[in-house]
Amino acid sequence: MSTMPHASSLQGSDWRRLAWAQWPWLALVLLCASLYLYGLGSSYAPTNGDEMVYLHIAHRTADSGHWLPLQSDLVGTRNTKPPLLIWQAMVAGGWGQWWELAWLRLPSVLYTFATTLLLALSTWRMVRVPMHSTPSSTGAADTAAPALRTACLAAATYLLCFSTYRYGRAYLTSGPETFWLGLPVWWLLLGGQRPSHLGNSTLFYTACGLAMGLGSAYKSFALLAPAAATVWLALLLTQPQALRWADVLRASVGMAWATAVGLGIFCLWFVLDPDPAAVWQEFVVAENAGKMNNAMGYWQNAWNGPYPLWEQLLGYPVNAGLLFLPVLGLCCRGVWQLAHLRQRWTAIPQAVRVLLAWAVLWMVVFSIPSQRSERYLIPAMPALCMLWALAWNQLGRVWYVLTLPVFAFALVMLARIGWVMHGMGMSSSTELATVLIAASAGLASSAAVFYAWRWAREASLLTVACVYACFTAMVAPLSDPAAQYSAAVQQQLAGQRVAVPNGFTGQYERFHFLLPESTLLPYDAEGRNTGERFPQLPDAQRIPRLLDPAQGGGQALVWLQSEDVPNAERLLALCQAAPSAAAQGKPCQLLGQRWHVRSRHKAGEITLDNLWQPQEWLFAREWLVSTPPAP
Repeated sequence: MSTMPHASSLQGSDWRRLAWAQWPWLALVLLCASLYLYGLGSSYAPTNGDEMVYLHIAHRTADSGHWLPLQSDLVGTRNTKPPLLIWQAMVAGGWGQWWELAWLRLPSVLYTFATTLLLALSTWRMVRVPMHSTPSSTGAADTAAPALRTACLAAATYLLCFSTYRYGRAYLTSGPETFWLGLPVWWLLLGGQRPSHLGNSTLFYTACGLAMGLGSAYKSFALLAPAAATVWLALLLTQPQALRWADVLRASVGMAWATAVGLGIFCLWFVLDPDPAAVWQEFVVAENAGKMNNAMGYWQNAWNGPYPLWEQLLGYPVNAGLLFLPVLGLCCRGVWQLAHLRQRWTAIPQAVRVLLAWAVLWMVVFSIPSQRSERYLIPAMPALCMLWALAWNQLGRVWYVLTLPVFAFALVMLARIGWVMHGMGMSSSTELATVLIAASAGLASSAAVFYAWRWAREASLLTVACVYACFTAMVAPLSDPAAQYSAAVQQQLAGQRVAVPNGFTGQYERFHFLLPESTLLPYDAEGRNTGERFPQLPDAQRIPRLLDPAQGGGQALVWLQSEDVPNAERLLALCQAAPSAAAQGKPCQLLGQRWHVRSRHKAGEITLDNLWQPQEWLFAREWLVSTPPAP
């Protein structure tokens, strides 16, 4: 058998031969990474409702021309997140010069790519160079290919977890916090801190504090607790010799210093903000301490409340999304093995112990607050994906095969929706072909499992990638420039007040990307908030008021199709009752229309009978109308 040099001395030709031999795994990672850039600027990209809230704060703060204080038109949300997240959008958007979703989301994608790279390098090292060992080069040929394959699997599974795709791609805190809070652990896994220097490196602990401080400055100072505890455990678990109390004490003192440094970085917000009292009240008291309050009683809420403890135990499989069952199988297998471990804990490789401690500790810490969510476990998902890759061949194929019907159903429905959109004139033949190609590739990958059983695990990853690609291709026509309001309409409404629908807090911010020079006046589109522009009134009375500046309305209105307003003619007729139109006797104008994807459905609107007809329950019209200009 031919041999290869040690990993640290691989030459260019060796890397080329290795990459060529393992090209399918490298291609899988590149495919997954490309999905994060494909459709990045789409308003229908998988995201969270909070994204528009943060974008609103960033937009208003950029308009102010100052870094601090943060600005917002939404009550109680001005300091809902630390300034580092807001500043990121202000810089990425050029202080409003290129305020586009793709630019605003790009930093989150880069953070996710950086985490993926560290994850892959750490997995490579764990397979090639066991921690604190000095392997000879004689076995290098036997480990190079498996190490690269395992590293690619870890990277691909991390990128394909729905929590990463949804929260690590859009303008949210998950990408930055996962990178910064995990950076000290990556440093340890990559061999940056030797056990012989445990507790003696002030520089190391200070760097840990800086990284954790930057992570907390993106989301919350509360993250310092699990982050510091993870690094503390990692330091102790990577000791090659038996632990002594002196080692524990030194690590504890070092991490206490790191935590103090991180907290100091976060507290700079109070020092720099001209209104620290508002920061304390809105962020510390309302946003953080409020999550510990529970009127039901702690234990009653833990079992029967809106955030039960048992749901948190399923946090990692839920974060995996379509890969729920394989991750559930991985967790069950891990619990079973730990419960029946006949050997000592020290028999487990040190790096694996670090990953186990990382994943378990975050789950335990975030099971304590009365408000629990699987999203709080996202910073520990890299550890889970590395464990998943290391145990890849030990996890039964049945866990993957059971997911294939779910994948097939999703692909068929996405292809059907794309077909209907083409029939309704919403997409071109090329766009339809893209959807069908992605769906066919995913279905072919699923079907291939029945002919090549041994590829069931890998086929599941490729199929998930096809589901993401098919969804993005399906919604792409809705974000095309041709499907938006024209530049002439944007210019016509520049500087004017436009009433726009707002179904959830801050969601009206999305209209800033459609009408960038207009002043937006949000109104409640679902009649849930009695304080947002007459939601209690029927449409026939509400529409004229929304077009009456004297009553808080605007010169133009964006209206979503409803039962009372089924077509543009009915909307224009109701607009004629607006004071400016009635006084001048001139007709209202239909400036533009778009397709709207309905996200909230009433009971009974979607049934087995009409599931195959998405045009009946998924799409509706959005109209932009204006009253006659004043003479």
